[in-house]
Amino acid sequence: MLERTRRKNRTEVTFVLPAGHPAGEVSVVGDFNDWRPCTHPMAERPDGTRAVTVTLPVNERHGFRYLASGGHWLDEEGADGHDGRNSLLHT
Repeated sequence: MLERTRRKNRTEVTFVLPAGHPAGEVSVVGDFNDWRPCTHPMAERPDGTRAVTVTLPVNERHGFRYLASGGHWLDEEGADGHDGRNSLLHT
């Protein structure tokens, strides 16, 4: 799930995964962090979900995916689209 907060010249995007799925550590990897694993690790919230917030400029399109332990890649079902390989986000 994606939660967005629009500010004057930026958008704060919170990437959220359900509790326990997938198991192990997960990070958000995308063009906004040069596809570097572990740059934006997801942390557990009090309700058990995991999340991380990334601040991005407004009116841009970004490709991203989730990278879980063991090299497992996951897509975001609630993304703004998919390009055949990555989930897409419009800020």
